[in-house]
Amino acid sequence: MSKKKLKIIGTILAFLLCFPMHFVYDLFPNFLTSIFFPVNESIWEHMKILFGSIIFSGIIQKIIVLIKKDKINNICFSNFIAALLSIPIFLIMFLPIYYFINENFIITIIIMLLSIIFSEFISYIIINKKELNQEKTTIYLVILVYIIFAILTYYPLRTNLFIDPITETYGIKNI
Repeated sequence: MSKKKLKIIGTILAFLLCFPMHFVYDLFPNFLTSIFFPVNESIWEHMKILFGSIIFSGIIQKIIVLIKKDKINNICFSNFIAALLSIPIFLIMFLPIYYFINENFIITIIIMLLSIIFSEFISYIIINKKELNQEKTTIYLVILVYIIFAILTYYPLRTNLFIDPITETYGIKNI
C-alpha cells in the first residue's frame, strides 16, 4: 500500500472515529472512559476526541502496515505528532470563531476535519523521512498525554477552555 493511500485512509478513519468517540463516556461513565473520551461539553474535553481519533486511526494504520508487510518509516511517531499537533491547530482556527460568533456545529465539524487533514499531512511528511526508531518513546509519550488528560479532567483549570457551556461546570459533574 502506498504511503499516500495509507494517510488518506488514516484521515478518513480519524474523522469518522470522532463521532462515536463523542458519546462513549455518556454510554459507559467510568474512570477509564473519562481519561479517553470527553466527560462534558467543554472545548478542552473535546480535544480528547481529536487526539484519540488520530491515535486510534494510527493504531489501525500500524496494523495495516504489519499485515501488508510494507516498509513505512515512523508510522507510530508520525501519528503521535499528528495527534498532538491537531490540538493547537484546531484551537487556533476554532477559538476566534467561537468567541466572536459562538459555536456552530457545521463550522466546528469543518474545523475538526481541516485539523485532521493538516495533521495527517504532517504525518505524511514524517513517514517519508529516514527511520527514527521512536516506537517505544512514542508509546510513553501517548501515555503521558493521557495522564495529562486525566489530571485535567479531574482537576480542570478554571478557564473558559475547560468550562462546560451547557452546565457551567468544570470537569466531571458531581465530583
